[in-house]
Formats: sequence, structure tokens, C-alpha cells
Amino acid sequence: MDQDAFRDTYNAVNERRCPYEKSILTGNCACRRSKRFCIAEREGVHCTADDAQTRCLEFLEHLRTQARFALRTTDGHAALPHAKAMRIQVGGLRGVRAALAADQPEAGQAAPVEDVDGLLGAAVDRFGALEALPYGRIIQQIAAYKGRRSFRERRRERKRTDDGNDDPA
Repeated sequence: MDQDAFRDTYNAVNERRCPYEKSILTGNCACRRSKRFCIAEREGVHCTADDAQTRCLEFLEHLRTQARFALRTTDGHAALPHAKAMRIQVGGLRGVRAALAADQPEAGQAAPVEDVDGLLGAAVDRFGALEALPYGRIIQQIAAYKGRRSFRERRRERKRTDDGNDDPA
């Protein structure tokens, strides 16, 4: 299936695309409102609720505006490369989780987010609105997020370990 045909079929099948599709498909988060589907051996994620999709889109828009410096971008509306989209999605959700558990130690911050809709709902309940979230703390998690290491980085790590030199410097 060529890319244009796939994109047309995808848009026809998935009229309510999940804004956290990349993060869900990579196993970094899950959502009770998400539903997976397959087209031509590819997976997609559908949101089952308009209100949940609207809240997620609004939150991502706030994140993109707030995190421009951390992402080293000036345009908050341009399409982001995959790695930066993952930093926004996963780092942003981890930041919300950290903000909700501000009085607890940060153990388990790298664990997958279990329910995006539940997390954002709890954040709105606690802080009153998405605009009122502590974006300073959330941006720290976006900046700290490290995605999957590249092949070269993994190869260098293996070589250091094989050589007996565990010092990364």
C-alpha cells in the first residue's frame, strides 16, 4: 500500500485520532479512552471520547507553547520531528504525574503513564484548569526526557562495556 493510500484510509477509519498515539504505540503510556486498530500491518490509535481528545489536544498545545525553549524551537505550531513529539508527550505526562505527587519521592518517574485521560482529569481537578498547571515543573521533565538511544549510542555503550571501561567520559 503506498503512503498516500494509507494516509487516506487512515483518515477515513480514524476520525478521532488520539493525540498520544506515538506514546501509546511505543509503550510509554496507555489510556482507558484509547482503542487500537490495524491497517495494512500498521497500527493506529483511536480516541473513544470527544471530551478526552479535546482535553489532550488543549494540553499538548499548552505544552508546545511553554516548552519552545526546551525543544529549541521558535514556532509552536509547526510539525515536530518524532523525537521532539515524544519529548513533549512523554515528558509532559511525566511532568504532570510529578506535579500531582509533589510531596512524594520521584521514584518510578520513568515508568509508563497508566492512563492519560485519568492523569489529565486528576490534574484539572487539583489545579482547576489546564492553564493553571505548574508548567515550570512539567518543562523540567520534558527537558530531562531521554528517548530511545540511537544505534550508535547503543553500540558505543556495548563497546565500553566489552572493553571493561564503564566510565562514559
